[in-house]
Amino acid sequence: MKYFFWLVLLCTASLTCSAQDNWLGTFADEVKTAAHLKAIPGYAFAVVSAEEPDQVFVQGKTRKNGKQPVNQDTVFRLASVSKTFTSVLAAKLVEQGKLNWNLPLSQLAPDYPFKPELAKSMTLGHILSQSSGYMPNAYDNLIEADYPVKRVLNELAGLKPICSPGSCYTYQNALFAVVEEGLHNSLQQNYAQLLQENLLMPLGMSRSGVGRQALMRDENWARPHVLLAKNRWHEVAVNEDYYRFAPAAGVNASIRDMRQWLKLMLGQYPHLLSSHAIEQLLAPKIRTSRELYRRHWRDHLKDAHYGLGWRVYDFDGELLVHHSGWVKGYRADVGFSPKYKTGMVFLMNAESNLMNEITVNFWADFFEQMKIRAQTAP
Repeated sequence: MKYFFWLVLLCTASLTCSAQDNWLGTFADEVKTAAHLKAIPGYAFAVVSAEEPDQVFVQGKTRKNGKQPVNQDTVFRLASVSKTFTSVLAAKLVEQGKLNWNLPLSQLAPDYPFKPELAKSMTLGHILSQSSGYMPNAYDNLIEADYPVKRVLNELAGLKPICSPGSCYTYQNALFAVVEEGLHNSLQQNYAQLLQENLLMPLGMSRSGVGRQALMRDENWARPHVLLAKNRWHEVAVNEDYYRFAPAAGVNASIRDMRQWLKLMLGQYPHLLSSHAIEQLLAPKIRTSRELYRRHWRDHLKDAHYGLGWRVYDFDGELLVHHSGWVKGYRADVGFSPKYKTGMVFLMNAESNLMNEITVNFWADFFEQMKIRAQTAP
């Protein structure tokens, strides 16, 4: 996606072209073409910037054989992008004095037989920074087999860690259920209620919610699709499995609402999330070296860490904050540049690896444009 270079150069020389008129419009057309070639059912993506008007692009249908087009209010599953919501909620509650990053596992989930020493040493901060010490994706297979939360946590409690908390990167989903347990034990409210009251409602994210029922009772939601053969997609049912582990993968949102989420992280609502809280969330906690070898990403990533619910990348020398999500029938990606106050979110109702290429190309193109602007500025 580099053939837009000369158009960008012409625009940035005078700094009079809008994002829609130059590289972003070209990029959106390329995404549309690529999605058409792969017969992607539907998608929505948005770019939010402090210096430019929001740009939103939607394409396709909410279901394979239906007539309802995807629009700005169509609700998608966010999958593991939900972890960013959980960490931000925790940061707010920490600032309110209702929670503590050092709250041990023994207090988060006292009803489960976690090994005593581990229950004392593992904290909320370790869980949200994916440095618990358990083997990566521990018991995701039980989640996908529809085991109830209590049974999964009981199984997890008997697992022997592969490292001590805080010493290695071990990505988890099942373990995030103890966050919901801890919130309920400490505040006598469930995760969905706390998220609504502290973040979704104040941000005006009226199309967002938690859980399978919240998704399916909406009149405008994108049905999930899986690939049967090359460019042949099949609509499938929405599974309850990961929804049971809401702090890990239970949030739904529209692209309109996700614009608000990006603005929050870009510091535009300091009364809801302070700059200090954002700094805490984005501070690198544990190195994630495997990220450096992922296809598409490996040509650009120089270093990679996990903060609190967010990935923190050195992308061609620039700081990029990112998280992705993937559950049956859906992909989601969100990222932002704190330096340039710009973010991008992409939602898709199909399990397509095109998402990785789109995200990497967007940020490569974006940072290249910023470099050109810096070179041509008076």
